Amino acid sequence: MIYESGKMRLLPVATKSIGKVNDCYICRDLASSGGILYTVIVVHEHEIVRKILELFQLSGRSGKDVLVDNFAVADKHVLVFPYHNERPLFDFYVGETLSLSKCEDICISTILACITCDLPYPILYLLLKNEKLNLSSDGSVYLSYDMSLDELDETIAERECTDICARLLLRILEPKSGQKATSYYLLDKKVANGSYQKFPDLYRDVTIAAVSKKKITPFFIIRLWFKRNADTLIGILFWLSFLLGLFALSILLSSIFLGGNSWLRLLFNTFKKIGTESLLQ
Repeated sequence: MIYESGKMRLLPVATKSIGKVNDCYICRDLASSGGILYTVIVVHEHEIVRKILELFQLSGRSGKDVLVDNFAVADKHVLVFPYHNERPLFDFYVGETLSLSKCEDICISTILACITCDLPYPILYLLLKNEKLNLSSDGSVYLSYDMSLDELDETIAERECTDICARLLLRILEPKSGQKATSYYLLDKKVANGSYQKFPDLYRDVTIAAVSKKKITPFFIIRLWFKRNADTLIGILFWLSFLLGLFALSILLSSIFLGGNSWLRLLFNTFKKIGTESLLQ
């Protein structure tokens, strides 16, 4: 069968999967002179079609840079993604033979692949859960888009995607744990605490902790200490601000109900007179 839209004529040349909710094919575009290949998801479950359309239209993440086409054919809906030669990350990654710097670069590339794909989070989560990450020969990481939508959960948000990505990064860095890699231990601590909620936070941690192209200086160590203890410092600043706010409120209320600067009089008038002697003489 040929899946045809206004700009594409997609002929399946290989079948990746046939499922209850969707099928997945590698298709050649007959409308393209180069016969470019694409990953094509054909959704035939009506309720999933509705969820997919809502996610791409209403989530604020349209996948504009990776969703090549998106159209209906009879009672089915077709999603077209790029196709790249598959090099599964954990099949081609040999962390024991790479430097810590190179491993951290691969982690950073993984995060950027998740951020720049701009896919709705429930779909990105499916890809990460099924480890649809690929490692190119130059060390960059890219996604593949063959997926089964059987387990699609439209309530998945950025937090769940960031958490599962951080756990994949831990697997990448695990061979370097014996080198006291700061990046590994920082991620390990934060993943255990469920601290990651946004990809920029994960990106910031890895880039700050990475030794790649960095000279370890006292300033770098101090900055890293502040980063590691950011949650504690924010908590302290919150309570200090809260106490200062209460103090300011008490001054305002005393001024309204007692008149004048009653707090100031209470603090300073006490010292104007010692015993029977006035200090104002």
